[in-house]
Amino acid sequence: MPFKLFSNAFTEGGWIPVLHSCQGADVSPSLEWSGEPPETRSFALVVEDPDAPVGTWCHWLLYDVPPKVHNLAQGFRPSSLGVSGTNDFGKPGYGGPCPPRGHGPHRYFFKLYALDVHTLGLPPGVKRAELQQALKGHILAETQYMGRFERK
Repeated sequence: MPFKLFSNAFTEGGWIPVLHSCQGADVSPSLEWSGEPPETRSFALVVEDPDAPVGTWCHWLLYDVPPKVHNLAQGFRPSSLGVSGTNDFGKPGYGGPCPPRGHGPHRYFFKLYALDVHTLGLPPGVKRAELQQALKGHILAETQYMGRFERK
């Protein structure tokens, strides 16, 4: 079975509900996954918007998620599981879609990595570049799920 990521909140390539954006409650959508390699020791999650006017914008960093975990509930809170990095809003945990008004639809990629280590050895609060550097050489498999959002 291939490594797959899924959300009950929206369809692959579909519109992310306002609930999960800065115009709503700004809570993370639920996520589920399966099919990771048997030698997986942890997971890492990166959520990014490559369509941001300032370049790719990081919305969520989560790492050192135990291998027995296969879902994140809607409204995930930092420190409840794994280790949270700092998103580009300057906060730990999830920061929902919030593109500039009138900028058109943006794509949001939820990327999940199956890793060969229990921990990346990073402290809480790292930024995307530090996490991406630590991931090098430890990725067994990766999957992604994409949603769209537009502020009008």
